[in-house]
Amino acid sequence: MSTHKIRTKVGIIGAGPAGLFLSELLSRQGIDSVIIESRSREDIEGTIRAGVLEQWTVDLMNQLGVGERMMREGHFHTGITLRFKGQSHHLDMEDLTGGKKVTVYAQHEVIKDLVGHRLAHGAVIHFGVKDVALAGIDTDRPSIRFAQADGTPALLDCDFIAGCDGFHGPSRQAIPLAQRKEFQKIYPYGWLGILTEAPPSHHELIYARHDRGFALLSMRSPEIQRLYIQCDPKDDIALWSDARIWSELHQRLETVDGWKLTEGPIIQKGIIAMRSFVCETMRHGRLFLAGDAAHIVPPTGAKGLNLAVADVLVLSRALEKFYAKGDTSDLDGYAATALARIWKGERFSWYMTTMLHTDDAASPFEHRIREADLDYVVSSRAAATALAENYVGLPI
Repeated sequence: MSTHKIRTKVGIIGAGPAGLFLSELLSRQGIDSVIIESRSREDIEGTIRAGVLEQWTVDLMNQLGVGERMMREGHFHTGITLRFKGQSHHLDMEDLTGGKKVTVYAQHEVIKDLVGHRLAHGAVIHFGVKDVALAGIDTDRPSIRFAQADGTPALLDCDFIAGCDGFHGPSRQAIPLAQRKEFQKIYPYGWLGILTEAPPSHHELIYARHDRGFALLSMRSPEIQRLYIQCDPKDDIALWSDARIWSELHQRLETVDGWKLTEGPIIQKGIIAMRSFVCETMRHGRLFLAGDAAHIVPPTGAKGLNLAVADVLVLSRALEKFYAKGDTSDLDGYAATALARIWKGERFSWYMTTMLHTDDAASPFEHRIREADLDYVVSSRAAATALAENYVGLPI
């Protein structure tokens, strides 16, 4: 079988938020790209993922012309509620940040909007590819070999490769291990998440710390709630009956003023482990890593998608400068520029996670410190402002 040969300027591996946003941003500058994705379109659009979009991410989607459905169907939150010791404390993000807010709009919905827009504007996306292999990343003619969905071998020649293929993708693995500078923290707890057919129990997200563990109340639509509870990441989901889940949610979210959680049929449930990870080697030759390929955050801080979009915004500007002026300075500085934001996102995600979760291995002193953290945030405008600024998104 003959090899199908393709030529483009930027080969993008991965049709998640990072890859799709990068393709759209490049197209605005007349820079052609080709995306390859190991999953089918149906799979990436149908895999349910939570999404809290920072203010600047929402603004960018509107600027790119892909925000119409988000503005119609998203949930716009001007604040969050912190709950501990049975008491609720509202943080007015909009007031604390001079008018900024966040938008609850699921990641798979963002992907649907971007895929539809890119294909409608002539983008080339190869779904369902296999056996992806990178070559020549140390040269000025890198390439990507892969098998198309029908099995036809293909060779994508390009000027640059953007590795937007997630934590388990081949891009980061193409960088020699000895040359990768990586940092990781594995948390001793995970999240059990559910989708339930029930109207929202509250108008904004509730982050709760309880002696039995963390809980989070969110929403997906006027008819669907999304809720999470802290659990052992090694737990078997089969051991968590619906009744047990609801019992834990009631206990962890309960308040002394009699607030009630609205129940409904559970239509999906699963357990995820939690980690923090950064690969500081975000560039190797003509390969650039972005999004989950370079960094992972626990979901507590709602930073994952937003950090990925920030990466590719930096990368797209650097590529624009290269193609317009032949200037490589921003490409050379890509990792340093991106990492300055990434580490702040990692810090905030770690801070929210450790402050709100209970850890059996922690000392009584550490438990009291976490409670003091929460008490300080809700009693100090300066502390609340610091949390709010990070939550709605630091300046890009």
